[in-house]
Amino acid sequence: MAAQLFNRIGQVGLGMALVGGVVNSALYNVDGGHRAVIFDRFVGVKNLVVGEGTHFFIPWVQKPIIFDIRSRPRNVPTITGSKDLQNVNITLRILFRPVPDQLPKIYTILGIDYDERVLPSITSEVLKAVVAQFDAGELITQREIVSQKVNESLTERASQFGLILDDISITHLTFGKEFTQAVELKQVAQQEAEKARFLVEKAEQQKKAAVIAAEGDAQAAILLAKSFGTAGEGLVELRRIEAAEDIAYQLAKSRNVTYLPQGQNVLLNLPTQN
Repeated sequence: MAAQLFNRIGQVGLGMALVGGVVNSALYNVDGGHRAVIFDRFVGVKNLVVGEGTHFFIPWVQKPIIFDIRSRPRNVPTITGSKDLQNVNITLRILFRPVPDQLPKIYTILGIDYDERVLPSITSEVLKAVVAQFDAGELITQREIVSQKVNESLTERASQFGLILDDISITHLTFGKEFTQAVELKQVAQQEAEKARFLVEKAEQQKKAAVIAAEGDAQAAILLAKSFGTAGEGLVELRRIEAAEDIAYQLAKSRNVTYLPQGQNVLLNLPTQN
């Protein structure tokens, strides 16, 4: 009797375990920031988007496909040409996410790796079209306008595939080696031109100074000639006296110069040798 009871309990426990296993295998979770699309083996992809939480599905018949609908970053590099035929290396940083209601369509047409299939191609297409409207110099000086045009065009193209672009920014913009060398040579030439202009202006100023000095010397000579004609040798004697006074003043300040009265014996008061 006890053995039959234990067998019965064992059968019930085994049945509960089987039921629990079946129930657990028929559940799936959708985490926050995610959505699920159901693939049915009989009807295909259902036009239904499952939200967050725990849900039931039919094992071996249905399969849930989980999508991340949060914004994700992606860098897309592209090499294109400007309006003046310069090579441009440009990189866009894109924050993208799928439109939740269009996830069944996205999975049916593009698959789970929809960003790999769409973003590189449409980004390259839009960049080539926009960059070709500007010269190399305008791409630098009018960067905001370029970024705005890229944003508008790329957002419109991405919406055709069920994608939302939250942010688009140009993170890298360089030109070909030849263009960079040409810019550097132009800068060097401008610096050399500025230096040459400075030297020319300096020479002009020196020339003007020399002319002014020569005119001053000529005017002084004319005035001296007039003075000689008026005062005769008196002006020469006045200049000689002024020069003598200046020399005497300079010698008076020197410690190595001694003045002696004229006509006196220099050896006065010196001891004589016997």
